[in-house]
Amino acid sequence: MITSKATAWRKVLYSAGAVTLLTVTAACGSSSTAATGSSSAAAATSAATSAAPAATTSAASSAPVVASSAPGSSAAAASSAPASGSGTGGGGGAGKLIVIITPSPDNVFFKAEQDAAKAEAVKLGYQTLVISHDDDPTKQSQAIDTAISRKAAAIILDNAGADVTVTAVQRAKDAGIPSFLIDREINKTGVAAAQIVSNNAQGAALGGQEFATAMGGKGEYAELTGKATDTNAGVRSQGYHSILDQYSDMKMVAQQSANWDQAEALSKTQTILQAHPNIKGIIAGNDTMALGAEAALAAAGKTNVIVTGFDGSPDVVASILKGGIDATVLQPASQIAQMAVQQADKFIASGSTGKDEKQSVDCVLVNKVNAKTVKNFAVTS
Repeated sequence: MITSKATAWRKVLYSAGAVTLLTVTAACGSSSTAATGSSSAAAATSAATSAAPAATTSAASSAPVVASSAPGSSAAAASSAPASGSGTGGGGGAGKLIVIITPSPDNVFFKAEQDAAKAEAVKLGYQTLVISHDDDPTKQSQAIDTAISRKAAAIILDNAGADVTVTAVQRAKDAGIPSFLIDREINKTGVAAAQIVSNNAQGAALGGQEFATAMGGKGEYAELTGKATDTNAGVRSQGYHSILDQYSDMKMVAQQSANWDQAEALSKTQTILQAHPNIKGIIAGNDTMALGAEAALAAAGKTNVIVTGFDGSPDVVASILKGGIDATVLQPASQIAQMAVQQADKFIASGSTGKDEKQSVDCVLVNKVNAKTVKNFAVTS
C-alpha cells in the first residue's frame, strides 16, 4: 500500500589523528535506505577534539571525504586529509585511531554503521577517522592507503565491490593492518580478518514469504534489484525467489536493477507501470528502492500496490506505520558495526578474533505488527 513519497538523505563524516584503527564502510548494495537531515557540509561544522586544524573538502571532490574526533569527543571537523589528534578513552585502544569509511552517509544505513562503529571505538579508547568512499573503488583505495600511511591499527570496511576490494584489503594486510568487513563480503577468504554480514538469504526468504502473503499468492509483480557488483543483490534476489517461485499463480513481469538508488527506482517503476499497468506488487532489494517505488506509485495514484523492501530503515518503518509500504527486512546494521570494532580490538590485543572469518547475523521481518518496536535498525522490545 502506498501513501507517502521518498525523502532526501544525509551525509556525515568523522576523522581523527594518532595511530589508526580505520573503519571503512562502503555503499552497500545491501542496504541503501533513505535518510533524513542536513547535508555533509552541515555535519562538518561541528567542533572536533583534534590537535590539527582541518581543511574543508567539497562533497564533489574525487578524494574520499574525511573528518576526525578523539575519544570523548562528540563532534567532528571536516577535512580533506586525516587530521592529527590526541585523546584517551575508557577502553583498550590507548589512543589508536579508528577510521570509519562508508559509502555516502546520506544513506541512513551507512550513517548507522558509522555512528555505531565510532561510538564503540571511542568507548574502547580509540580515536576515530571516518571516510566516505561513495561506492567509488578509487576513493576506497585512497582511503585504505590513508590507513596504511597512518599506521592504522585496523580497518573496518563496508566495501565498494566484491572483486575490486580484494587487492586493497590485501595491500592493507601486507602492511600489517587487519581488515574487518561489514555488510558486504568480498569474493576471497583469507585476506580479511573477518567478514560480518547480515544473513541475507534468511532475510530475503522472510521478505519473500511476507510479499507472497500480502499478494494473496497470485498476481503480477515486479522486482527491483541492487548493484550487480554487490554480492548482496544476487543473494537477496535468490532468497526472494526461493519462496516466490513456489507460487504458480504469481508472475514476475519485470525485473530491473535500480542500483540501490531511490531516484533510479522511481524512474524504473514509472517505466514498469507504463508497460504493466495491472501490476499488483513490487518487491525491492533494499529500502531505498522501495521508497522510490512508493513515490512512483503514489504519483500514479496506485495506492493498492504491495511494496516491500529490505533494510529496516527509519523512513520505511515510518511508511509501514502510516499504511504505505507493507513490510521490510531489518538488517542489524549497528550491531554488526559494533561486533566488527569489538573483534578488531581483540585482534589488536591478541592477534586473533577467536571467531570464524565469515559470520552472519539473522535479519528480522518488520511489518505493521511490530514496526513500533523498531528504532535505528534494531528491535527495541
